[in-house]
Amino acid sequence: NDAGNIAECTADNVFVVRHGQIFTPPISAGALPGITRSVVFEIGAQLGIKVLETNLTRHDIFVADECFLTGTAAEIIPVVKADGRIIGSGKPGSITARIIARFREMTRESGVPIFAER
Repeated sequence: NDAGNIAECTADNVFVVRHGQIFTPPISAGALPGITRSVVFEIGAQLGIKVLETNLTRHDIFVADECFLTGTAAEIIPVVKADGRIIGSGKPGSITARIIARFREMTRESGVPIFAER
C-alpha cells in the first residue's frame, strides 16, 4: 500500500503465522473484505488460535513461521516461498493445515449443493 505495508496479494488476502498466532492486514490497509478471510477469523476462534489484524511488511512475511493466502476461488493456499526466500520450514505448516482442514469441513457441512436433485 502507500505506506509500504502489505495490503493483499493481487486478488487474495495474506495471512502470516508467528508464534502460534495468525496476523493479517486490516481492511483499512487495503486487505480485501472477503468471505474466506472472515471465515479464517471464525475458524481461528473455533480452534483457539488468535487471528489479529495488524500492518504487515515484507519482513513479517520473510520471518513468518507460516504463510497462507485466502480468496474466493483460491480458498486457502499455503505459501512456502516469497521473493525467493523460504518461509518457515519451506513446507505448509501445522496451523495452516488445521485452518485448511476446518475450512473444508465447514464447506462440506454448510456449503450450497452444486447439483440439485431432479
